[in-house]
Amino acid sequence: MKPSTSNQPITHSIEINFNQRWSIYYRLQQLEIPCSCLTNQPLQVEINNPSAIAQLCCVVKQSTASRSELIDWLDNCWRIESKRRKNKF
Repeated sequence: MKPSTSNQPITHSIEINFNQRWSIYYRLQQLEIPCSCLTNQPLQVEINNPSAIAQLCCVVKQSTASRSELIDWLDNCWRIESKRRKNKF
């Protein structure tokens, strides 16, 4: 029987500027997401599960988005939570 490749980690290269690359790298390390970052090379991130994908997207967005984009994102989250609470009761 051939082993399934769906459980194999996938490594992604992320091209971002120098300053953002290191802050993203350190945050991913804190979240225990395997990654590596060599000088003058793209950030390499190992994706093992859907949660790691979501965390990677959030960390990159928080580091690369403008202040107004982040404010809009937060406002949208609050609207979603407010609608969820209204529908719950």
